[in-house]
Amino acid sequence: MTAMVKKVLTWGSIAFLIFFVAYRPQSAAEVFKSIGGGIMDIAVGFGDFFSSLVA
Repeated sequence: MTAMVKKVLTWGSIAFLIFFVAYRPQSAAEVFKSIGGGIMDIAVGFGDFFSSLVA
């Protein structure tokens, strides 16, 4: 039962992603740019932390 729910949610997410990119490409690009920026900020924070820790 759990595997079926996971499969349905996964395919639903993929379908939504394709729909979002196809019908709103500018908005999709902004969302992915924002997510990428957030990931980069986290990576820089970890890098600064470990640099401070070692230095």
